[in-house]
Amino acid sequence: MMGHSHAMSGVVGWMAVVPLVQGTEFLGLSFDLGAGEIVAGSLVCAGAALLPDLDHRSATVTKTYGKVTETLSGILSWAFGGHRVGTHSFLFAVLMGVLVQLLALWSELAVQVFVFLLIGIALQGLGFGLDKNRAASGIINALGTAAITIALFTSGVNYTWLGLAVAFGCVLHFVGDMITKMGVPLFWPISKKKIGQGQGFVTDGPVEKKVVTPLLTVGVIVYSVYLFDWPELLPAY
Repeated sequence: MMGHSHAMSGVVGWMAVVPLVQGTEFLGLSFDLGAGEIVAGSLVCAGAALLPDLDHRSATVTKTYGKVTETLSGILSWAFGGHRVGTHSFLFAVLMGVLVQLLALWSELAVQVFVFLLIGIALQGLGFGLDKNRAASGIINALGTAAITIALFTSGVNYTWLGLAVAFGCVLHFVGDMITKMGVPLFWPISKKKIGQGQGFVTDGPVEKKVVTPLLTVGVIVYSVYLFDWPELLPAY
């Protein structure tokens, strides 16, 4: 799927699991997700849902931070065997999740920096910016990202779930690509077989444009109304 579809799937995916995990515990983490965590998680998941495409030099995520992400793209493409190979596997999702979770345990500042980077990627994927003016687009993205990150920080958002959200975003990316004709090698490097290959729709084709993207948009609206109009779903502070 295209970058905007992956980003939208991250938003919808996080919102969809909030009612399921609210008030539960998993791997020692307690999920008491307020409005701030819902917004933050949606944007984190949206950004993480673009990370697997860092293996492609023309992907939205690769172009987001210029030479930094372009260099990282080259490294990941080499290390994981090219586009839609290792970065589209459960191994990559687990590695990203563990790395970020360790980051969250190590430093609060590192968490805020990583959240800033993911929100910037999310906004770029969701189409906030000016395609014809890259400099202006970068400024708009940076200002919007900084404003959101600071607002979330000052509201006291708890990011103990950050690693899980990043891994979940990556998995949502895999699901999106599995329903396209290229498929993904989920069990790489044990198996290089691409699950879903030749069975789905064409990336950026009529199905994605006229069915998938509208459904994801409706999903964001429905879940927003559902989550924020039902106070009992949110913890009391």
